[in-house]
Amino acid sequence: MRIEPLTCNIGAELFDVNLADAVHNDDLFGEIKAALLKHRVLFSRDQDISRQDHVAFARRFGELEDHPVAPSHPDAPGLVQIYKTPDAPIERYENAWHTDATWRAIPPMGCVLRCVECPPVGGDTMWVNMVAAYDMLPAHIKKQISGLYARHSIEASFGAAMPIERRHALKAQFPDAEHPVVRTHPETGEKVLFVNAFTTHFTNFHTKDNVCFGQDANPGASLLLNYLISQAHIPEYQVRWRWSKNSIAIWDNRSTQHYAVMDYPPCHRKMERAGIVGDATF
Repeated sequence: MRIEPLTCNIGAELFDVNLADAVHNDDLFGEIKAALLKHRVLFSRDQDISRQDHVAFARRFGELEDHPVAPSHPDAPGLVQIYKTPDAPIERYENAWHTDATWRAIPPMGCVLRCVECPPVGGDTMWVNMVAAYDMLPAHIKKQISGLYARHSIEASFGAAMPIERRHALKAQFPDAEHPVVRTHPETGEKVLFVNAFTTHFTNFHTKDNVCFGQDANPGASLLLNYLISQAHIPEYQVRWRWSKNSIAIWDNRSTQHYAVMDYPPCHRKMERAGIVGDATF
């Protein structure tokens, strides 16, 4: 297997490898896992593997989880279908910088995504290195956000376009989660800026160090949160991938965000994703 970095900060492409072989080859899987921790997102083209091999490969990283909004493939439980067609309504919130499912108390460790069908042009996906985003913050901002926690909500994101009854039912099923603004990567020990499009507000900002008058809480906290979320927009921390049929992306959901570019309607775009159960944040 050959590994070629795609940018200085994030992303690498794998060559001369069949990912299905890593299901039973511990040495090969170990190389892939090490490359993932180093580069944060890996890509490989021409992976004409079965859905069962897709699921089995993803399970090498951990148990798989279902998605409450997108259905799983009937022949491969755990393989979520993200199918866009010209007849389907425009999906919301996929084309925003986000870390998958931070509205869960335990967000996914990572994902393995395979392209089944894509537009001839468009429909790229971008990823961003949130370790680099944290590292490059000014020292006084790092000090201010140390120890801060934030709320993450599926109701305020996926649920925002739903009728009120469905939205409330979704929140009852998945109550808002709370995570540190700066999480620690459980395998590398790196500090990660951990706010994204699912983040609604800080939960412990209202202290005497941050708030002099009660009215300071909302604007002061909101401005800081928007500034932190905007760090994902910096191109130097990003990589962009152009899909082709049977190309695969493997990403570490703990240290990245991603953005699915929705510039391709009215074309088809069909993707299948296995999400891997993660660990509690700290």
